[in-house]
This record gives sequence, structure tokens and C-alpha cells, in this order.
Amino acid sequence: MDTKHLGKWIVARENPSSLLHAVRTAVAAVVSYLVARMFRLPEAYWASISTLIVMQSTLGAALPISAQRFAGTAIGAAVGAATATYFPGRVWAFGIAVFVVGVVCAAFGVARSAYRYASITLAIVMLVGRSASPWLIALHRFFEVSLGIAVGLLLSALWPERPGKTFIGDTSGGSGSAPR
Repeated sequence: MDTKHLGKWIVARENPSSLLHAVRTAVAAVVSYLVARMFRLPEAYWASISTLIVMQSTLGAALPISAQRFAGTAIGAAVGAATATYFPGRVWAFGIAVFVVGVVCAAFGVARSAYRYASITLAIVMLVGRSASPWLIALHRFFEVSLGIAVGLLLSALWPERPGKTFIGDTSGGSGSAPR
């Protein structure tokens, strides 16, 4: 394998990481976790994970994908809860539910990424063993993800990353970095 090509895939030339981006991301992840804990959501880490995903894009890029994630999470949570209620622990039911979620997403013409999020949520609701009601698990998952999306979008809007900020390794005083 040619390591020269591998380096081109890893080292950013146009949109490098920045110190400000790292700070914003860390603050957003902690805030979303604390808010989820404040609401006593049982798996508050999902709020942070969702925030981390949102924070990796600019606000303009994050808005449409966040809407898709929100819709997909809602679909996956509902189908997962219904399936787990009537067919608990059935792997064949999980497979059929993944297909059904795909059909629902296709019928509504939603983006493929919404299907991805729906399938992930479905898997978490159906395959992670818990003693609580599947509907309660699905509701918690939906709120945890939604809260993470909201915090990420809100922080991106209130504290945008400006062009020309210095990134690690930049010796030019900031002129070499691109906006996030």
C-alpha cells in the first residue's frame, strides 16, 4: 500500500481541524450530556454522540442532515418499539423491521441518510437488551438524539467558527485555514 496516498486521505488541505472547533465541539458535547442528565434521560450519552455528529459540519450543512436524522430517529423508534412489543427478541422480526423502515422511507421519498438513522435507531431499540417497555426505550432514544441535535445546532448558530482561525500546526497566523 502506498502511504503517500493514505496521507492525502487523512491530512486536510482545505478544511483542517482547528483549536476553536475542538473547543466548540467539547463544550457542546458536555452541555448536551448535562442537559440530558438534567432531564434524567437514562442513556444521556446518546445526546452527546448526536451533538458530536452535528458539530462536525457547518450550520448550513448540519441543518438538512439534522432534519434527516430527526425524521429517521422518529421512524426507527416507532417501528422498533412496535416490533419489539409484539415480537420481542425475534431476529427475523428485526430483519423484517429493517426492511419495513426502508419501505416507509422510500414511500415518503426521504433521503437515504434518514433510512440509515432509522435503521440504527431500530437496532438500538430492538437489539440492546433492557427490561423497560420498548415504547419507553424508543421515547428515551428519540429525546436523547433530538436533544443532542438541538444543542449542536444551537451552539453552531450562537458560536460559529469564523474563517481564518488558527489550526494546530499552522504557522501562518491563521491565513491557511479554511472555514468550517
